[in-house]
Amino acid sequence: MPNIDSAIKRVRTSEKTNLLNNAQKSAMRTAIKKFEDAVAEGADNSVELFKAASKAIDTAASKGLIHNNKASRDKSRLAKKLVK
Repeated sequence: MPNIDSAIKRVRTSEKTNLLNNAQKSAMRTAIKKFEDAVAEGADNSVELFKAASKAIDTAASKGLIHNNKASRDKSRLAKKLVK
């Protein structure tokens, strides 16, 4: 545990941001899994779930949680699954 006041505050703020970032990444993964499950079952709402998943991926990329190349790669793979 740090002794300097600014370092103590930095630990507190980084814990808060870690919680928010983890929640955002988890929401992204959940949206992707919902889409993949819907495609596997042949559900009617797969297009809507694709839009939600790609939006979650874009949001995570814009906040710096994932790299832009990873975001593009994930969206491309989801689009391929949608077409099949």
